[in-house]
Formats: sequence, C-alpha cells, structure tokens
Amino acid sequence: MSARVGVAVIAACLALYIVLVAQRAWLLVTTGEPVGIAMGVALIVLPLIAAWALGRELLFGFQAARLGRLLASERSLPDEELAARPSGRVLREEADAVFPRYRAEAEAAPESWRAWYRLGLAYDGSGDRRRARAAVRRAIRLERASRGGRAGRAGGGAG
Repeated sequence: MSARVGVAVIAACLALYIVLVAQRAWLLVTTGEPVGIAMGVALIVLPLIAAWALGRELLFGFQAARLGRLLASERSLPDEELAARPSGRVLREEADAVFPRYRAEAEAAPESWRAWYRLGLAYDGSGDRRRARAAVRRAIRLERASRGGRAGRAGGGAG
C-alpha cells in the first residue's frame, strides 16, 4: 500500500508541475513578444511530454498490478522463500539462484504471459530493473493478445 501512496504523491507533484509550467507557457505566449511566444511554445512541449510519460507509467503500473492479481488468484506467483534485507528487498544472490528456472520457463513457452510475468519478477529480484520492465511489458502484450483472441473466437462462432 505504501507504494501506491508514493506513486500518488509523485503523480500529484508531477501534475502540479505540468499545470504550473503550462500556466507560465500561456503567459509567455500571450505577451505578444516574439521571444516570449517562442519560449512559451517551447514550454508547452515540456508539460505534454511529462503528461505522456506520467500516463504511460501509470498505465504500465495498473496493467502490471492487474496481471499480478490474476496470477495471485490462480496461485501461480513464484512461491520460493528467499532471504531479504531489512528493507524487504530480496538478497540478489538468492534471486540469482532461482532465476534460471524462470528464464527456462519463458524460453520454453514464449507465448505465455504468465511465464514472462514471472520472469519479470525474477529479473526484478536480481536487480535488473530494465529487463524486468521489458519482461512485464511483454507479458502485458501477450495477455492482451490472448484476451483479444478469445473474444474473437467467441464472437466468430456466434454468427
């Protein structure tokens, strides 16, 4: 729950930043001065990029959490008991020891979103956040495609 509070605080701060920069941009554009207009237009780009990035990251978080809840309801999340630091972060050596199992599972079933999600958790436990996010993004794409395929098959047989 504390992660959600942290995300909400950061998102609120970024939203405030976006509003304040957009306000300043508008004030500069409405000055009528060529330099002010140019600076205002340049400042408009920053809030747009920030809003896009915030939306993309929040969407990723919601989708990843949804897949995590699905796996938890299926009792398909990794169940190894790994030693952790006082902060709760898994010891890297422990995560590295179980990592090959999840990598092999994803290689054996490359179209399984469940395998890719578990691989993402293993990457995260091993400290490789970039690959963890890539694996979870792939899991999200595969799960979305599997939902679309089921809906298409179900709708195709009804006519």
